[in-house]
Amino acid sequence: MAEHLASIFGTEKDRVNCPFYFKIGACRHGDRCSRLHTKPSISPTLLLSNMYQRPDMITPGVDGQSNPLDPRKIQEHFEAFYEDLFEELSKYGDIESLNVCDNLADHMVGNVYVQFREEEHAANALKNLSGRFYAGRPIIVDFSPVTDFREATCRQYEENTCNRGGYCNFMHLKRIGRELRRQLFGRNRQRRSHSRSRSRSPYRHRSHEGHSHGSRGRGRKYDDRERYHESRSRRHRSTSPSHKRGRSRSPGGKRTRSPVREGSEERPISSL
Repeated sequence: MAEHLASIFGTEKDRVNCPFYFKIGACRHGDRCSRLHTKPSISPTLLLSNMYQRPDMITPGVDGQSNPLDPRKIQEHFEAFYEDLFEELSKYGDIESLNVCDNLADHMVGNVYVQFREEEHAANALKNLSGRFYAGRPIIVDFSPVTDFREATCRQYEENTCNRGGYCNFMHLKRIGRELRRQLFGRNRQRRSHSRSRSRSPYRHRSHEGHSHGSRGRGRKYDDRERYHESRSRRHRSTSPSHKRGRSRSPGGKRTRSPVREGSEERPISSL
């Protein structure tokens, strides 16, 4: 019986837990849903609810004064936001993917999902982002059950065949340009590689200040000024031969790194 319940958990056959909340981390019924929305106590993924405010929020392609917007300006706005957010989040750990929803429904509009390499990194980010503001609006952040964006993403949208538009119940993820993706995630991999080489020395400690980068948008809209928090995920490692370097594991013994859809990190975000 227990095995059966475990096999159907979070699926349409599960009459207790909401499958949409399990797959997407959001449900259009909200608190009125007839099924449970069980929030994880720890996860490598964080949800920053309704954080991205697109310039054509009221009417797609039109600003608040009913003037048409150049799609290139909208994309520039998004990519500035994406870069700004990526630089801030990368202070707390290695980012596997950063995705921004282009959906229009209230429970998904502007949602940002960041998946860290380790659960500890996500916990560090949650601690430091709670109670802060971005562009004058409070940051609403929490752990998300989403670990596989292949299950959460609308495949029809990626093929330009989704007929539900912005009110689809699956994620419509915005894309960033290839050059910006290479710049941000390539730099992230370089930091990771450099961190491994530095951690071999028992006398050197690495803080977030040691790998911060200047950029055109970094931290420009955050309420607190240049604050650096030492990453708990990069504590001093022993040089003893018996000490094995590896990823942290959850209490059940499973690796905390969750599957990431190839290319999911290239989901774009507009600047605010």
